[in-house]
Amino acid sequence: MKSIDPQNLSIKENYKFLTGSIIPRPIAFVSTLSTDGVLNAAPFSYFNALTSNPPLIAISIGRKDGVQKDTSRNAEKTGEFVVHIPDETYIEAVNQTAANIKPDESEVELAKLTTVESVKVKVPGIAESRIRMECVVESIIPLGGTPDHPATDLLIGKVVQYHIADDLYDDGKIDAEKLKPVGRLAGSNYVKLGEIFSLERPQ
Repeated sequence: MKSIDPQNLSIKENYKFLTGSIIPRPIAFVSTLSTDGVLNAAPFSYFNALTSNPPLIAISIGRKDGVQKDTSRNAEKTGEFVVHIPDETYIEAVNQTAANIKPDESEVELAKLTTVESVKVKVPGIAESRIRMECVVESIIPLGGTPDHPATDLLIGKVVQYHIADDLYDDGKIDAEKLKPVGRLAGSNYVKLGEIFSLERPQ
């Protein structure tokens, strides 16, 4: 077994080890509005739930040369965003939104996705998504890099409204097999749900 000190690695090498080891990763497909009203959407795979009391989720949004991405900047200025769970039915469109376009251009229009009005936030949701969560910003924490050039923004949001497709909802639970979620691996690789098995928790 190799034993490697991350301090001896480049940022890219550390990235490859992390994204190749921490798998599969759930994907947050996040929509935000700019102060000019441009609808931005982008996928992020450094994403998970933090607590259910209240329902908080976290997304790590990398910076480029210390500069915030549109998602972080928009969420910080408006205090709102919507998280969607990508599934097999529209994952190719989600991938299209990862394109590097100008802040005044909409990835939603680029990917030909459909918008839907939200209930508690001004940011529209994506109609193709079968699970979406309207969120308000709880906290945005710059992390890594240097104080002048942070490496990432940790966006923590409080879920204020859930939207779940009827066929996925079963007695207060979500049917994962019907959802057909897509996870992230390394490089250009993704993963489908695969085999499900159960283990009883020890008492």
